[in-house]
Amino acid sequence: MAETKAPTLLHQFLVWEREKADTVYLTQPLADGRVVDYRWAEVGDQARRMAAHLRSLQFPPGSSIAIIGKNSAHWLIADLAIMMAGHVSVPLYPTLGAESARYILDHCEARLLFVGKLDGSSDNWPLIETTLPPDLPLLGLPMNPRADIPQWDDVIARHAPLQQVHDARPEELCTIVYTSGSTGQPKGVMHSYRSMQSPGPALADGFSITASDRLLSYLPLAHVAERAVIESNSLYFGIHVYFCDSLDTFIADLQRAQPTIFFSVPRLWTKFQQGVNAKLPPAKQRLLFALPLVSRLVKRKILRGLGLDKARVAITASAPLAPDIIAWYRQLGLELLDIYGMSENFGVSHASRLGEMRIGYVGSCHRGVEARIDANGELLVKSPGQMMGYYKLPEQTAHDTLPDGFFHTGDLGEIDEQGRLRITGRVKDLFKTARGKYVAPVPLENMLANCPKLESVCVTGLGQPQPFALLRLSEEARQALERDPGQRDALDVEVGALLAQINATVEHHEELGYAVVVKEPWTTENGLLTPTLKIKRAAIEERYQAGAAAWLAMGRKVIWE
Repeated sequence: MAETKAPTLLHQFLVWEREKADTVYLTQPLADGRVVDYRWAEVGDQARRMAAHLRSLQFPPGSSIAIIGKNSAHWLIADLAIMMAGHVSVPLYPTLGAESARYILDHCEARLLFVGKLDGSSDNWPLIETTLPPDLPLLGLPMNPRADIPQWDDVIARHAPLQQVHDARPEELCTIVYTSGSTGQPKGVMHSYRSMQSPGPALADGFSITASDRLLSYLPLAHVAERAVIESNSLYFGIHVYFCDSLDTFIADLQRAQPTIFFSVPRLWTKFQQGVNAKLPPAKQRLLFALPLVSRLVKRKILRGLGLDKARVAITASAPLAPDIIAWYRQLGLELLDIYGMSENFGVSHASRLGEMRIGYVGSCHRGVEARIDANGELLVKSPGQMMGYYKLPEQTAHDTLPDGFFHTGDLGEIDEQGRLRITGRVKDLFKTARGKYVAPVPLENMLANCPKLESVCVTGLGQPQPFALLRLSEEARQALERDPGQRDALDVEVGALLAQINATVEHHEELGYAVVVKEPWTTENGLLTPTLKIKRAAIEERYQAGAAAWLAMGRKVIWE
C-alpha cells in the first residue's frame, strides 16, 4: 500500500470514513456476550456528533479534554471527537494513584473528563473519583460506572454531526501524554499531529503493514506504545481493531481477533508460555516437536489455542525477554521482534526486523531516526516522533534536548557494527557501593527476571559492600507455597542457584551479595509500581533500606521476610 498523503491522522480518518464507510473499523465485545461492530461511517457519525457537543460547550480552542477508562471502541471514538472539535486529549491510566490523577487534571487544566469502562476492582477508580476537581464536568462513555452523569448515547442523540471538523495542522498540539513517573510528579509530554502520525511510516518500512491486517487492543491506551501501535497505525493504514471485554475473556477475545500484528510485553509472553506448559509439559513438547509428522500440527495447534496462528508480526517491548522464551516461540514459528521507544518520541526509535534480530538487542533505527552514544554512555535519539516539549516545563525541555535536536533518553546503551542497539541500564539508576564502584542495576534485574517464579525484582545497594536483590514472587509461586509450604526449601535452593549463575557472569563489584524474598505486594496502590507496572525504584529503596544491615549480618544468600 502506498503511504498516505493526508497531512494528519484526522485527515486520514476522513479519507477512510468516505472510502471505507461500510467496512468494520472497531469490534467491541460486551459483558453479556454480544459483540458490536462499528463501521468507519458510524465511527465518524458518532465522533462528529460528540465533537458538535464539545463545540457547543464553547471551550477555548485547544482545551485539554481528559479520558480515563480501559480500552474500548469509544475510547478511540472520543479521541477522534476531541480532534474534530479542535481540542487536546489527555489520557489517564485507570490504575493511577488518586493524587497523581488529581495532579494531572489540575496541571493540564482539564475542561471535561470522559469516564469510560471501569470496574473498580482492577482499576483505581473508586479512589480517583473521590479526588476529582469538584467543578470538573464528567461525561460517560458506554460501559462507564456512573449512572448519574451525562451519557454518551444521550448526548450524541441531541446533536447533528459536525460537518466542518477542525482542520488540524501537522505542527499543532494533539495530545498530552503524562509519563507515569518512577520519581517525582508525572510530566506532560506534548505531541503534535505530526509526531502522532510518525509510527505509520516507521512501521511500514519494516513490517509491510496493510489495511488487511488486524490488531487487538488490550494494553493501556494511556501509554504511548499502545497508542502508537493501535490508534496511530489503525488510522494511518485503515486497520480493523478488536478489543477485549475482560481479563477472563482475554483468550477468547484474542482468538476472535486472530491478530496479524500482535504487540505484548515480556510478562505476558512469559505467561502465555507458562499456560501452554501447564497443559502440555515441556518434556512432552520436546518429544512431539521431534516427530516430523506431528510437529507441525502440534505447533499450529498451540498457536491457534493462543489466538496467534495468524500473527505474522509479533512484537515485544519494555524489557528484555529471556532467550529461552524467544527460542520457544521461534520453535513454534513465531519470531518475536523487539522494539524500543519512549513517550518523548511516540515510540518511534528502534525495531528488530526479520532476519536481523540479535537476542538482547532492540534492533536498529526506524527510518528517519538518528541515534548516537555520548561520552557518558547515554543514548541520544533524534526522531520524527519527537515531542514538542514537556507541558509547562520549558526548562526541563531545554535540559533534555540538545541544540541539534537530539534527546537525552536517560538510557545507557551500546550500538553494534550493524547499528543494532542494546540497552544496558538507566543513567539515574547507577549507584555506588561501599567499595566506591558504580553498579547498573537493570542488567542484573533483567537476568533475575528470567526466572518465571519472580514477578518483580529490584537490585539496590547504595553504600553497601555488595548490591543485593529484592524479589517479589509470582502469583503462581505464592499460591504453590500456600498449598505446600514445604516447597520453600526447593525455592530457596533455586534462587540461590540463580544468584550463583548470575555472579559467575558479572564483575566482582556487581556480584549480588544476597536476595530478599519480600512479603508485601508491590502495587500501584501502595506506590511501589508505576501504572505501567514498572518498579518505582526510589520508593522501594526507601521502603526496604532500613533492613539492609540486619540482612547483611545474617550471612545467608536467600532471606525470607
